[in-house]
Parts: sequence; structure tokens; C-alpha cells
Amino acid sequence: MWPWPSPPRATAISFRLWCGDGGEGAKYWLQVLTELKNRGVEDILMLVCDGLKGLPDSVAAVWPATIVQTCIVHLMRNSFTYTSRKDWDGISRALKPIYQAATVKEAEDRFLDFQEAWGEKYPAIVRLWENAWAEFTPFLRFDREIRRIVCTTNAIESVNAGIRKAVKARGHFPNAQAALKCVYMAVMALDPTGKGRARWNQRWKQALNAFDITFDGRLSARKN
Repeated sequence: MWPWPSPPRATAISFRLWCGDGGEGAKYWLQVLTELKNRGVEDILMLVCDGLKGLPDSVAAVWPATIVQTCIVHLMRNSFTYTSRKDWDGISRALKPIYQAATVKEAEDRFLDFQEAWGEKYPAIVRLWENAWAEFTPFLRFDREIRRIVCTTNAIESVNAGIRKAVKARGHFPNAQAALKCVYMAVMALDPTGKGRARWNQRWKQALNAFDITFDGRLSARKN
């Protein structure tokens, strides 16, 4: 899960870590999101995720105005799990016009084209996209700057990769607190000087302006 935040500010950044039991249903996410709201997260414009079941309903219960967007990279990756390797290039070319469509209507037309070309051979891919359609299409309503930011969870996936590397190197932990400490140290080690955060701030400039206009000043209201 990656809740995209308000505009970056020159203040200290805090984050919350949870040590769960492996369950990621609606009840679990409702608890997590409610805690985030109670800790001061008043509003989230869009939340990009990898298709976790129950998450959209939990988000709607806590922040009704938040748009939930499925990660396009995860959707593509899951599509390839149903295909033989020799068809990967063809499937990729056929799906690309869908997520690069200028409008939702155009995406629907290109999806019909995909069904005609590949639906008989790979009905599971068609079903996958049909089930994800409601959370796939929101970003198609926005301009290119917003699409570039919200189409994937790659940013948090990179953080997760760093955490997995640290956990694997440690091997085992005597208790949950030790595990959380390892995760915390891994996150802090990703950008010890803050230069990476500064680069991200610059990359966000155009997108933040587009977000503020698209979401009727909700970003500006939070700065005041």
C-alpha cells in the first residue's frame, strides 16, 4: 500500500510500522487506516495499491473522497502469469493501448480489441482485467503528469526490496520489536543524507500543480 501524501515539506518525516500476522483483509486494513487518520492523516487524494482485496472498501470507510488506483505494473505482471513466454511480447503490445488510452471510452474499445485477439486463448487475463477495471480506470481521467505518478507502486516496491535485503541478511529475530528495529534501520539507510528526498521533491513539482487543480484545491487547503 502506498498512500500518496500532501506536498513534500522541509520538516521531519515520521512513519508508522505495523507487525501483522499475515492477514490483509478488509478488517485489518480498516484498523490500519483508522489509526493513520487518528494520527493526523486528514485526507488522501489517491491511494495506489497492488489489488489487495478489501482495501478499497476500507479506504472508502475512512476517507470517502479518496480514489483507489490499481498499480498498472502489477496488473501487467499478473497478466503474464497466465501466458506462455512466447506470447509475452504479443500480450504486452495488445495491453499497452489499454493503459495508454486517452480516455476511459478508448480504453474500453482497446480492451474489446484485446478480447477479440487473445480472449479465447487466455480468458483468465480477460477476467483479471474485468475484475480490476473499477480500480484500473481512475488514472485515465487525469493528465499525463498525474498518470506518471500514480500508475505504479514502484516507489514503495523499491523500499520493500531494501527491507527484504536487510531482513534476509539478519536471518531471524528473537521478537517482533527486533524485527521492527531492523525494518526501521533499513528504511533510514535508503536515504541517509536526504538527497534522494530532495530529488523526489523536484520530480513532484509538476504533478503537485496538476493534483491541486484536478482535486479542486484540496492540496492548497491543507497547506493553509
